Amino acid sequence: MANQANAKSWRENRLTSRLGLQYPIIQGPLGGLSSQQLAAAVSNYGGLGSFGAHGLKPEAIRKVIHEINALTPKPFAMNLWVSMEDEGALTSTEEAFQRSLSPLAKHIESVGGAIPSYRSYEPIRFEDQVQVLLEEGISVFSFTYGIPSKQILDEFRRQGIALVGTATTVDEAIALEQAGVDVIAASGFEAGGHRGSFLQPSEDCLTGTMALVPQVIDAVRLPVVAAGGIGDARGIVAAFALGAEGVQMGTAFLACEESGANTLHRKAILSGQAKQTALTRGFTGRLARGIKNRLLDELNQKNIEILPYPLQRALVRHLSIPAEKAGRAELLPLWAGQSANLSRCTDVYALLDTLVNEVSEIGNAVQNWSAHRQPADARE
Repeated sequence: MANQANAKSWRENRLTSRLGLQYPIIQGPLGGLSSQQLAAAVSNYGGLGSFGAHGLKPEAIRKVIHEINALTPKPFAMNLWVSMEDEGALTSTEEAFQRSLSPLAKHIESVGGAIPSYRSYEPIRFEDQVQVLLEEGISVFSFTYGIPSKQILDEFRRQGIALVGTATTVDEAIALEQAGVDVIAASGFEAGGHRGSFLQPSEDCLTGTMALVPQVIDAVRLPVVAAGGIGDARGIVAAFALGAEGVQMGTAFLACEESGANTLHRKAILSGQAKQTALTRGFTGRLARGIKNRLLDELNQKNIEILPYPLQRALVRHLSIPAEKAGRAELLPLWAGQSANLSRCTDVYALLDTLVNEVSEIGNAVQNWSAHRQPADARE
């Protein structure tokens, strides 16, 4: 039994101290389904709201930061992808575009959309996105799909901006620690959305959260956040038992009305349609997890040609935008993790209240038990 006099609350650890949080709960950045309202609400509650800005041009990112700052005085994270495009994106041809369009064209026409024409790819520079974050003086910079250059990381450290890197393997976690990040988010393959792997192909980085998190914790001395398949208070307590000092939850927040998910998407998560998820490259060109539906199954067929990221993502949007208007959920990319069927709350504050109240019943004992199993230097 841990000495109660030295016991800490589950709310108080290196993660909450470094990021300035009241609760060690991070809202996943949610990529293109982020919203300023959701990020601000989570931060106002005492967790860490996040906004996935990887698809935005620099001035659009600046506008988002200003809008979130107007909604909360609390810390929030801006999330970017270090790797902005796959090999071949800059040289992909019109012929490849037409081959990838072919299986989508009939669906686009069926929902009243316009068949797109080929346009050459115009990249967004990661360095230009980063410059906006530095100029705006954000509190937390989280990133995935790689590690920024030493020069970039040094500038964030110089400004006192906390750095959260994403690892899908132990080797990636070690690389992030060596690069000097503050926090590692260990992402198991149960997670919805993109895998974020950077040392090996994503298909070779499919370790589950339960196996990944304790191995990462044993390999590094930094605070570790468990991500992937955590859908309720039970998942948070389990993460604490594994040694994590916080959790990152995506799908549970995606179901809330404050998220950027459309009504069809939220309904799919909350109605039981998300009981089966699958991995695909068909939605964007990069491996990601979504609800298994007609579109996912068709794009996972062996004879389908997939464009490099982000060309495939842009192509599929020509279907998803009119499909949403037509109410055709079976033709939408519906991002969700394997815990999607645990989602119950549609209000972000109700969700956070439930999580905090239920974790508080046992969280202190579990986190203190776990902390006392770690080497002394890992607790300092």
